[in-house]
Amino acid sequence: MNRLFQLCLVVAGLAGVALVVGVSQDNAALWQPAAVLAAVGLALGFKAVPLLRSYQYTAWIIVAVVAGMVYPDAFKQWGGVDLRNKWLILVVVQLVMFGMGIQMSIRDFSGLGSTGKGVLIGLLCHFSVMPLMGLLLTKVFHFEPEIAAGIILIGSCSSGLASNVMVYLARANMVLSVVITAMATLAAPFLTPLLLKLLAGTLIEVKFVNMMMEIIKIVLVPIMAALLHDYLKTAAPQGRRTVGLLAGLGVLWLAALPLGLGAALERSFTTPELLQAIEIFSFLVAALVVGVLYHQLANKLPKIDEVMPYLSMFGIIYFTAVTTAAGHDNLLRVGFLLFLASVLHNAAGYFFGYWLSRLFGLDVNSARTVAFEVGLQNGGMASGLAGSMGKLGTVGLPAAVFSPWMNISGSILANYWRKRPAPTAADAPPNLYSVAALSDR
Repeated sequence: MNRLFQLCLVVAGLAGVALVVGVSQDNAALWQPAAVLAAVGLALGFKAVPLLRSYQYTAWIIVAVVAGMVYPDAFKQWGGVDLRNKWLILVVVQLVMFGMGIQMSIRDFSGLGSTGKGVLIGLLCHFSVMPLMGLLLTKVFHFEPEIAAGIILIGSCSSGLASNVMVYLARANMVLSVVITAMATLAAPFLTPLLLKLLAGTLIEVKFVNMMMEIIKIVLVPIMAALLHDYLKTAAPQGRRTVGLLAGLGVLWLAALPLGLGAALERSFTTPELLQAIEIFSFLVAALVVGVLYHQLANKLPKIDEVMPYLSMFGIIYFTAVTTAAGHDNLLRVGFLLFLASVLHNAAGYFFGYWLSRLFGLDVNSARTVAFEVGLQNGGMASGLAGSMGKLGTVGLPAAVFSPWMNISGSILANYWRKRPAPTAADAPPNLYSVAALSDR
């Protein structure tokens, strides 16, 4: 198998030569497929090089960017299906978040008592440094309003499980990382729209309540379904029966909505706020049903929990390609500046996350953890929100550029710190996340 991956590197090299020749001759029929083939060859070939294996997922994200740039029309619509449809994007992002949630546990929240100071510092740094740095970059580079709003948006999102993976690789404070990620996710429905309203309200229209509801649907609903699955693993028989009964009632509720209940509710409750509340309730009911059904499926197919992270990765690659295709023209115009902004934004997160933590008295390992939690944003959440606004090609564009670089820089920094353990850290972190193993494959 390793020879096959080595062969992919050879193919990538030949495709790279064809790419150079095609560009020099202005032959699109040659350089376009060569560019995609070179990217795919490298993504597969990284498996054959031990030092590059941890970057394989990032390489696939780059494949998505290259494919979206070279063949934008192929990632806008397939047949009669609009790949940029906000409901399709919502489903894909929910799948991504559910796959991430499978790697979380209710027990993760038990570390809050012992890591309270670090969590508070991490949250304060995360929801101040990154949105403010995003605002500063928009002033420096003078991006057009919707792209500028996208930079502030990704800076205002919570951290994702990528930070947990990097903390694991760096052998830093895993418990602190898990708790900060969990608490940032819970705080996002309120803080993300608030920060976007305050910092980008003059750039785009920000409907606070609507965005809060979208974040609940995009992030909290799928994670709640995943945590319900975790609860059912060890629940008492009475607890399982109660959840099963509620899930049965939930199925009846969801089945009744398209059969006339939904229309009746719309006639009875005319205020938008009440209708939004009913919509969120229905999504929460769906989370309950999905959590129970998934748990039953996992009992029959135990390996499915190991597959879910790969589905999450596929989802991220999917909307990276779609976002890149939708913002093709904008990327040609401001792509380099966006990349430069992503480097500066990401570096500021690491720098201020680490040194502010040290300033407030955290140990080296905890400061390294906060650096990852501050520097790495949830690009899937940003893309999902941009899709819900119908602005995937503008507001969502920074997420498509920032996400690959965050994975690259995070992997580099994690491996650097792994080789230089903190003087006071004697204990290696436990392997709490099976998703971390993806970085070693």
